[in-house]
Formats: sequence, structure tokens, C-alpha cells
Amino acid sequence: MQFKAMIISNREVSPGYFRMRMTAPPEMKDARPGQFVMVRVRNAIDPLLRRPFGIFDIGINEAEYPGQGPQVYLEILYKVVGKGTETLSTYHHGDHLDILAPLGTGFAADTPDEEKILVGGGIGLAPLYYLARKLVDKHRVRLFIGGRNRDDILCVTEFERLGVETYVATDDGTLGDRGFVTEVMERHLLAEQRAKTIFACGPMPMLKAVAEISRRTGTPCQVSLEAYMACGMGACLGCVVKGKEHAEDSPDYRCVCKDGPVFDFSQLLWI
Repeated sequence: MQFKAMIISNREVSPGYFRMRMTAPPEMKDARPGQFVMVRVRNAIDPLLRRPFGIFDIGINEAEYPGQGPQVYLEILYKVVGKGTETLSTYHHGDHLDILAPLGTGFAADTPDEEKILVGGGIGLAPLYYLARKLVDKHRVRLFIGGRNRDDILCVTEFERLGVETYVATDDGTLGDRGFVTEVMERHLLAEQRAKTIFACGPMPMLKAVAEISRRTGTPCQVSLEAYMACGMGACLGCVVKGKEHAEDSPDYRCVCKDGPVFDFSQLLWI
């Protein structure tokens, strides 16, 4: 769908990180965790391209004025890294954005195992909150959050309110364990011998480490990739990654926007 969304709130949740809530049509309630939206950040030529953002949450907002019915809302979580996100950070309640959504392939969360392991690095946490909300009623859910320092650790309280067991690791040790979040995850993964599935989103080095742990331990794993996107629908081929069958004489490319952004880790070439 393409729709106009009115911004309800746009607040800074950590230095340089923002959580934006906006109105959305009722059909957005059918969006799957792991899908994303493309946002036109300005009604101008510069910046020209829409920006992709994972769906952080979708829910029902109580009526703001008498006589209004409940309103579906959409939330995104973003980091200010360039002109587009810098522009987004200046918007306030009542401003409007042009949205394409929902796009891409989401997480396949209906796996029969007992426990779900969520792994997020930095802004890669964004699509995992909506996934956690869908899982906690039926499964034990554990979340592992990693970042360079405490400012990169987002929304811990929100996950804990859902009933998610949360573990934190930072590179400099300013919050939680010192070291990589994948090391913390692997220790917990090996400590209990029960069926699990891993859902991960974050920078590529983290995802490569998660994929290797999944391969080594035989744990099913789905990864959500981050990529620069121009169209969001597989037309421009600007966000391709190598599939597992890729070779110089027989290319195997997958579009992150259309074939993903969520993939089974075994479908990708991690070299």
C-alpha cells in the first residue's frame, strides 16, 4: 500500500536513536514481523530516494478526540546517520509522511520448538520487538542485545515488560557483559539442551557469527539483512546478496528487499 501517515510522536530514546509512531490504515495489522516500510522523508527532490525501516511495532492507539474510533499505528526505530534520517528527526506530531508498506518477506515464526532466541545488534533490534510481541504468548523468548556501548542498547524495558528474558553485551563493558553479544548467546545456547530457533538482525559481521554458531550447533536460524535500497520491490537490483549456490560461472543473487529481508541462514553464501 501507499498511504499518508500522520506522525503521532517522534522521540529520542538514546543519543542519536529515535522512535517514531505514526497513523496507519487498518490493513497494516496484517503485516508480519520482519517486514519493512519505505518512507519518503521529504516532498522534494533531495533526498530523492525513499528510506527503508523495519517495522518496530503495530498496534491500536486510543482515540485522541471525542467521536474518533481507535486508530492503527505503525512504529519505526531509527538511527540518525545521514540526510534522510536527520530530516526525520526534525518532524513532530501532526507532520505527514508518504509510506509504502508492508514490503518484503518476514520471519517464519510458527516453528514448533520450545524456545525462541532473538539476537539484535544496535539498530538491528528494530524488527525484533514486533516479533517478540507475537511470540511471548506461546513460547519462551530470550533476547540478546549487543552494541558498542550503553548508548547503543535500546528499549530493554519494553522487551522486559513483554516478559522477554533479556541479556546485554557491549564492546566496552559499559552495560551488561563485556564482549560480543554472539559470545553471550552461544554460552546460553549450549547451556540448555532444548529445541530452539534463532532470529537475528544486525550488522553483517554479527550475522556471520550467528550463522556460524547456528551451523556448528545445528540450530535453525533466520536472519534479517540490512541493505541500502532504492525501490524496495526488487526492480532496481541495488540490494542483492549472494545465495548459497553462487559461483563465478553461475551467479546466484537474492534481492534483500523482495526475497528478504528475512532469509534462512542456510540460503546465503557467508564467505
